[in-house]
Amino acid sequence: MQIGAHVRDDDPLSAARERSAETVQFFLADPQSWTKPQPHPQAAELADAGVEVYIHAPYVLNVASLNNRIRIPSRKTVTQHAAAAAETGARGLIVHGGHVRKGEDPAEGLVNWRKLFQRQQDQGGFGVPVLIENTAGGEGAMARDLDVLARLWDEVGEFGVGFCLDTCHAYAAGWDLAEAVERVRAITGRIDLVHLNNSRDEHGSQRDRHANVVGGDGTIDPELLVAVAREAKAPVIVETPQDGQGADIEFLRARLST
Repeated sequence: MQIGAHVRDDDPLSAARERSAETVQFFLADPQSWTKPQPHPQAAELADAGVEVYIHAPYVLNVASLNNRIRIPSRKTVTQHAAAAAETGARGLIVHGGHVRKGEDPAEGLVNWRKLFQRQQDQGGFGVPVLIENTAGGEGAMARDLDVLARLWDEVGEFGVGFCLDTCHAYAAGWDLAEAVERVRAITGRIDLVHLNNSRDEHGSQRDRHANVVGGDGTIDPELLVAVAREAKAPVIVETPQDGQGADIEFLRARLST
């Protein structure tokens, strides 16, 4: 099982070495902007070092949105980041599920996700797996509640879409983490990546505040997080405070090797 961390994008190779990470995740552009990404200059070095790479799409993207000024640039930016991720040698591009606004029909947001994959299929695909990530809160969310996630997969599952399970988001959304892997697999048939994060807030808070797996102010039992990772049998990325990432990885590697 590959274990690693979300790291700074200026020098991910050094960050991987500092943390003894086997895989890293980073951004290819400002996550709060629509800036066009470029392939990472360390792509070849990361590959030579045997470090696997995942790219996270910007937070501003909302493929589900019914607002043309958000949805249309979101589609374009997903495509751009997928192309740059492929050139970087990434194993996947992680995209949040997005949402519609209060009073809008979630079904229209679900259809917007389908249109993204339909259109790109006509262009030959994305060139890298797109992994939809569950989210912690928000009204009209596409990937917060398991029942809506099932409806989303009815729309996009045929396109070979991947899934990224975030434990902090799931816990904040009120999921039972002891059942999360089984229930997600029943819907998606797969888990391609785990964002193994503790939560600073209580179960069902709908607050997205990550804590270190161990040694921090997390409210999730670290052994429960280990159990999720073991059952998921997918690469693990910790998106936790950086000062504790090395200890998180060391703890997980020791626990998951037994």
